[in-house]
Amino acid sequence: MTSFTIGETDWARDAARLGAVRRAVFIDEQGVPEALEWDEYDAVSTHWLALAEDGSPIGCARLLPDGHIGRMAVLPAWRGRGVGRALLDRILPAAQARGQTVLRLSAQTHAAGFYARAGFVADGAEYEEAGIPHVAMQMVLA
Repeated sequence: MTSFTIGETDWARDAARLGAVRRAVFIDEQGVPEALEWDEYDAVSTHWLALAEDGSPIGCARLLPDGHIGRMAVLPAWRGRGVGRALLDRILPAAQARGQTVLRLSAQTHAAGFYARAGFVADGAEYEEAGIPHVAMQMVLA
């Protein structure tokens, strides 16, 4: 299995690499309108970037100051190889260290099981966002 690393970063330093993953997954693969993908929260969020051994970006996620996890994406060739879980494993202790008591996210319904296995619980009915079914989920941190 090819290995990867995950590092904490910010938008000012890594916008191009973070953006490359998000463009490939959300805009190109899933058809999210580009105008909905980029927002003012990128600049104020903490980001995590997963890199393959050759340094190419393969996954990303962000944590907003209010405890929302978002824009979590893994390139198709890397799905099912632990990248998403490794991203969460870096975000959760960082959020705890910052005093977050509840984490929230908007999961695409096909990924809700992934988040549930990590300890998130669905909170409400399914809804549509950017033309994709989602469910709100949350985790209370100990």
